[in-house]
Amino acid sequence: MPLRAKVASSVSRTAAALSRAAGRGDGSVIGGWIGLKIDPELLAHLAAGRAIALVSGTNGKTTTTRLATAAVGVLGKVATNSFGANMPTGHTSALAKAGSTPYAVLEVDEHYLAQVLDATDAHVVALLNLSRDQLDRAREVAMMAQLWRAALIRHPELRVIANADDPMVVWAASPPTNHDQRITPPQVVWFSAGQRWHDDSWVCPECGSTIARQDNQWWCTGCPLRRPQPQWSVEDDGVMDPTGAWHKVQLQLPGTVNLGNAATALAVAAEFGVRPVDAVLKLGSVTSIAGRYAQVERDGRLIRLLLAKNPASWLEAFDMADEAPTLLSINARDPDGLDTSWLFDVDFSPLQGRQVLITGDRAFDLAVRLDVNNVPFQHVRTFTEAIQSVPPGRLEVIANYTAFQDIRAELDRVL
Repeated sequence: MPLRAKVASSVSRTAAALSRAAGRGDGSVIGGWIGLKIDPELLAHLAAGRAIALVSGTNGKTTTTRLATAAVGVLGKVATNSFGANMPTGHTSALAKAGSTPYAVLEVDEHYLAQVLDATDAHVVALLNLSRDQLDRAREVAMMAQLWRAALIRHPELRVIANADDPMVVWAASPPTNHDQRITPPQVVWFSAGQRWHDDSWVCPECGSTIARQDNQWWCTGCPLRRPQPQWSVEDDGVMDPTGAWHKVQLQLPGTVNLGNAATALAVAAEFGVRPVDAVLKLGSVTSIAGRYAQVERDGRLIRLLLAKNPASWLEAFDMADEAPTLLSINARDPDGLDTSWLFDVDFSPLQGRQVLITGDRAFDLAVRLDVNNVPFQHVRTFTEAIQSVPPGRLEVIANYTAFQDIRAELDRVL
């Protein structure tokens, strides 16, 4: 690297280490922020010479990145932003901290995908899903798909792993009908993991007609856009690869959605030459991800933490949660989005019949929504009060981002 980049990288690592030592955080942002101030091209310098995979989407990025890192790890050391700092500052800090590694798997915020593709010259990108998320400060879903589409066409050498079940992702990964025929579009490998949330993809992004669905198929009623045939798919409790071979997947993570994340991770690893039969053995080593899915025993209660930050992820969280007392926590701070109206896009009826507690900065917004769904609840002011309000045994905790971090801190920053 140029001398300036070497100095910036060294300062980045030092700043991150000082942040951790001072208890001010994990250093995954501050190190990259300072490094990029010294050398704005630092991310590109650090990415040079590595085979890089990027993972992006509205939901499932952090988990899929961790699973893909484990799978690619069959080949050697892999750099990754394991704490979920998914903007260029986080990528820069992660690569600087890792030092020289042949591979990197990076989670990327969907808004920054174009910028990170340009900076890293990635080998492969996995596109998971697109749905509404923090609309008070983020782009509408169709606009996000358009940005992805424009970014991908600029990288014809890229390999794309894309979700065949999400019409927005399929459209984004497909070349525009009027694209320059002299430019070869990226090659796309499709995976299927099912899609439970449909409310952001009833309208075709190509022509504006209705999207029709039957069983696991979908198609536009006004143009040729339709579900492509996937090469990777979830079958029962395993994954079918492009050769037709089935691989049993034994995860320590709950929920059928994580089988889909595992299928994506196997597809990413295959692009690096890792055989599915070797990669699948590594997936079971992943337990919790920055506190997600962590289980902690406290005062006779077995507490499990589930992160849910938008309507689609709340739907999946309800699927993962056991029939047990459940604490819901909602904040509306800047990282969460300030508008809580999205709560009315979530169907809370699966919680009927169980003990429900609510807390967080915007607990009363949640109270109104639960009342509409005829779900009885108890308001608690602290996490300690919540623990004392339920009998010994399982306690499910479902929280959005900063509420999740608040509870995680009370549990001593469980990993």
